[in-house]
Amino acid sequence: MRVGPLGADRTWHAHAPLHRVHRVDFHIVMLLTGGPVRHMIDFAEYEASAGDLLWIRPGQVHRFAPEAEYRGTVLTMQPGFLPPATVEATGLYRYDLPPLLHPDEARLAGLTASLDQLRREYEDATTLPLSLHTAVLRHTLSAFLLRLAHLAAGSAHAARQGRAEAPGDSTFTLFRDAVERGFATNHSVSAYADALGYSRRTLVRAVRAATGETPKGFIDKRVVLEAKRLLAHTEMPIGRVGAAVGFPDAANFSKFFQQHTDQTPAAFRAELR
Repeated sequence: MRVGPLGADRTWHAHAPLHRVHRVDFHIVMLLTGGPVRHMIDFAEYEASAGDLLWIRPGQVHRFAPEAEYRGTVLTMQPGFLPPATVEATGLYRYDLPPLLHPDEARLAGLTASLDQLRREYEDATTLPLSLHTAVLRHTLSAFLLRLAHLAAGSAHAARQGRAEAPGDSTFTLFRDAVERGFATNHSVSAYADALGYSRRTLVRAVRAATGETPKGFIDKRVVLEAKRLLAHTEMPIGRVGAAVGFPDAANFSKFFQQHTDQTPAAFRAELR
């Protein structure tokens, strides 16, 4: 993990300008003290100001606004730095949680103090032996992430107000996790229902209650997102992108992508770049 200041001289990758699309295999948390800035995360634009947090998870794509001045503190963390129980408790792989968070004054004070403490521990590499220093960092990081995860879960709950939750919510969670594991090869609602031990009708009710979408729409949205990520961040030929998300035939992939985005894969890639 690393924690330090955001500023005009911040570099992200030695050979990649900040304004290009990045896809990272680690967590990024930015606590802003200036702004506003417009930051793209998974092809949605988020406007963040002082006191806001941006949380980008492994596998997501993002892009810095080229003319904006980012000020604040940035935390980067490899997923394997924390033990599995902490990863589960902090929802590090909850991709359904919002990436932009607006804490109130009390929560912001707690998050700021926790992140400041983490930064002090990170920069103090001499007081403790390395093994103890690493252990202290893990515990201090866990404290910060528990606060952050609580804020993110609360924001997601507020966004879902008005939609029924509860009995079907655990069903949806299992479906969501199964889709995340299998979307590249399995696009069948019936196959997911059978694998999870639910009827198709039960799955439809649970997904609609949690998201307002059909299970098929949820699967298709995840497939499109991954295709967009690959088109934006790699030089893979379009046929290989299609194969990577479950379409061995390039023509079928292009038709599917255009139906869901009103653009061909080639046009999407060209426009983004």
